[in-house]
Amino acid sequence: MERPLLRIVLTRALLMAVPFVVWFAWRAWARRSGREMGATPWAWLLGAGAILVGLSLMATVVFHKDNRGERYVPAEALPDGQVTGSRFEPAKK
Repeated sequence: MERPLLRIVLTRALLMAVPFVVWFAWRAWARRSGREMGATPWAWLLGAGAILVGLSLMATVVFHKDNRGERYVPAEALPDGQVTGSRFEPAKK
């Protein structure tokens, strides 16, 4: 995987893990304080993680750079064996 894609996937995975980390940290603190804990609310934790991931996807749509009006230049193999990356260039009018 490319680094940017890996970074995006890891960011989403961390967002999914945030409710679980908070819950288990709170549960550990509560147990040390002598409180009795009920069952772990797996459905609520999954739902909260899904909401965080959904919000991050919406934020990506809102804040991501728009490439409409630009021309896509695909990657190409050069004669010496190197491969140039694909990119967007300003469209010529």
